[in-house]
Amino acid sequence: MSTSESDLPARLRGALTVAGFTYDAVAELLGPEAHAALGRNETTPGLRRTQGGSPLETLVRLFLLQAPVELSAAERALPDLVDRLAVQGLLDQMVGEVAARLDIRPYAADGRDLWVVSDLTPGLDGGPQLVGPDHVLGISSASTSLAQLTMREPVGRALDLGTGCGVQALHLATHVDRVVATDVNRRALWATRFNAALNGVADRIDVRDGSYFEPVAGELFDLIATNPPFVISPATGERLVYRDSGLPGDRVVEDIVRAAPAHLADGGWCQVLANWAVVEGRPWDERLAPWLAEDCDALVVQRELLDPAAYVELWLKDAGQHGAPDYLVRYDTWLSWFEEQGIEAIGFGWINLHKVGPGASRRTFLDWPYDVEQPIGPAIAAWGGTGTVPVGPEAVLRTREDVRQETVGPVGAEDPETIVLRQQRGFRRARRADTVEAALVGACDGELSVGQILDAVAQLTDRDPAETRSTYLPVVAELVEEGFLTAGPARP
Repeated sequence: MSTSESDLPARLRGALTVAGFTYDAVAELLGPEAHAALGRNETTPGLRRTQGGSPLETLVRLFLLQAPVELSAAERALPDLVDRLAVQGLLDQMVGEVAARLDIRPYAADGRDLWVVSDLTPGLDGGPQLVGPDHVLGISSASTSLAQLTMREPVGRALDLGTGCGVQALHLATHVDRVVATDVNRRALWATRFNAALNGVADRIDVRDGSYFEPVAGELFDLIATNPPFVISPATGERLVYRDSGLPGDRVVEDIVRAAPAHLADGGWCQVLANWAVVEGRPWDERLAPWLAEDCDALVVQRELLDPAAYVELWLKDAGQHGAPDYLVRYDTWLSWFEEQGIEAIGFGWINLHKVGPGASRRTFLDWPYDVEQPIGPAIAAWGGTGTVPVGPEAVLRTREDVRQETVGPVGAEDPETIVLRQQRGFRRARRADTVEAALVGACDGELSVGQILDAVAQLTDRDPAETRSTYLPVVAELVEEGFLTAGPARP
């Protein structure tokens, strides 16, 4: 029986709701210590906190802690569902006990309580954690990062490219009329369909089998969100579908970035969570620039930089290879390939494309490993809007409300040694400013034009007005691009 033809997801949703199996309730039940331990794949503190036999405790032990529970307890938590869930492959029935075969995890997203079905979390309590090639990854730090990156403005059509268990599709369904979710992993497609039905949005998510853009040939979207299998490794043929593309290096990311603009409607966005190779003797931004289409603005943010050894260790452990008999051979082979390719580091970050049409397009490459406000999606959308903000002398601008000025210098000195303008929200950028720039930003209140302000500052500082305009109009453009100044009249 297919998921779409069955009432099982709806009935399961009802049972989970009655049991109070929500993210907040689970966090409260476990408490900070056990909840944090579970995040480290340790279950003992959680097992000690869930011995009362309530339906909520039973579900936590069964699905999150992966501990067998008594059949009678499972039937109380999942009335009239245990047999059906076993038939569908979610549970395993033994003599007097029930164990989980798949993970059902509560998830809080966009103000809603959701549930996500995926394969069991590998490696709990240090146990065997080898995963199969068609493993369906559940909620991960990468999926959470993409969810925070993705803009949430209402649009007509969106594409979740490489949907996995469907987390991004569930997010998209809250603000998109129609979501297309694609994957090559048949088990992932089943999970996405089940999760869509489980959360009551099956009518808004169209799940399709196929590689990359093949299932949507000729179609346009207002938003494309993708966490592709971006792990940078030799194309050996042995791969985990959820993370390995089968293509060498960062080719999968390059191919997606090059192909995506053809599938974007005018004004549409493509947002990619990505890894890229940083090669010897070439700046990372210079290497990525040729990937970007001429009809798209692009904001590329490098959030982290890993050396090859740390990167290989991370992904070998992720695949459960740490401690395996051939671990050292795999490690050495991977490092040797990096050396052959001249890869000295691996960048992790975000690639955002905004379809603006033919003509001049903006390229912003930002190396920004610092703390940002989450979700960051609104800040990405705000950057997109800066491309239409006029920055000439007639422009009327205002300073963003969250910008603060910091000064450093000896006590009592007439002028500070250093002035720093710092954002409190979004990217939380900071930039050093001289006295003219600081005065300009301080005076942008949406009433006077930029030219009027610069002329006034020139007069106060005994500068030549024409030279001041010539010097600082480009600075105004930078301040707009970086989000310190925005368009619009003064607030009432």
